[in-house]
Amino acid sequence: MRILHAVRSDAFAGVESHVARLARAQLAAGDEVLVVGGDPTRMAAAAGTSVRTLPAVTVTDVLMAVRRWGRHADVVHAHMTAAEIACAAGLVGVQTRLVVTRHFARDRGSNPISTVTAAAAARRIDAQIAISHYVADAVDGTSVVIHPGVESTTSTRTAADRRRVVLVAQRLEREKETDLALRAFAASGIAEQGWSLELAGDGAELPVLTALARQLGIADTTRFLGHRSDVPELMEHAGLLLAPCRIEGLGLTVVEAMAAALPVLAVGAGGHLETVGAVPGAALHPAGDPTSAGELLAALAADPKRRDAYAAALQSTQRELFTAAHQARETAAVYRGVVRWTSS
Repeated sequence: MRILHAVRSDAFAGVESHVARLARAQLAAGDEVLVVGGDPTRMAAAAGTSVRTLPAVTVTDVLMAVRRWGRHADVVHAHMTAAEIACAAGLVGVQTRLVVTRHFARDRGSNPISTVTAAAAARRIDAQIAISHYVADAVDGTSVVIHPGVESTTSTRTAADRRRVVLVAQRLEREKETDLALRAFAASGIAEQGWSLELAGDGAELPVLTALARQLGIADTTRFLGHRSDVPELMEHAGLLLAPCRIEGLGLTVVEAMAAALPVLAVGAGGHLETVGAVPGAALHPAGDPTSAGELLAALAADPKRRDAYAAALQSTQRELFTAAHQARETAAVYRGVVRWTSS
């Protein structure tokens, strides 16, 4: 099948990574794939050399690419509102089917104009995918839930082979609730046992979080690593991962940690209930409760055998439910449904 993915972006964060992984898996399944948008260098590297990529910084860039290449595709697959609007406009008068993926548990549009435009564009959509049941329940329209996946690894690193490091890997923006991770680490008291906290990511909250670390008395055991391109390597050596964001659509970082057999302590909300929460006895804490999170963190830090058993269960669940190949197969079924409708 000939597939065109579109995202209006020159960055490479969660959505762009989602697109790259899916494109790579689709290529492996025998599809012909073009990706429009995302940081050109990082998208090309993540999607693979055989996936053609084009830059798309603006809505107009996406629109022009879809007008040029959309008619040659069987399916155009848009990601996020700006791309949906551009793709719908670019496919006017063209029979190519339009599929969209909803990545966030919120309505389309960030202002009245984009909301109205997005509503008009939505009438052109042939099928809608949501990355989790959490997202599907929060957005308008009927969605097919397809969980994103990652490549499984052969990592078997145990607690004894890992550093006493609690890792947080996410953008440092207010909605990510990184402050809860700092408060939980401080409440746990595990710094006195030689544990440290490392935060991989950058964002507007960095000055606030740096000040908070000093206020909580954990500045000496907290490292702000900034943006990192080696998060998988950090996961290979960390002892625990904290995932504090309650509105995470699914959380590819969490799924990557599961693949790496890294124990995850997550807030019991959002998409985490479908990833970490799929494991019996999952390490989940109430939203906005650093005290409970700290107690759970201390218990895990004190029990290497529990961490190893939990990590093995997380990795097994990832291999069963959250693989890129499974995501590609489920997505292909959606494509076949809309293409068959066109042919009938």
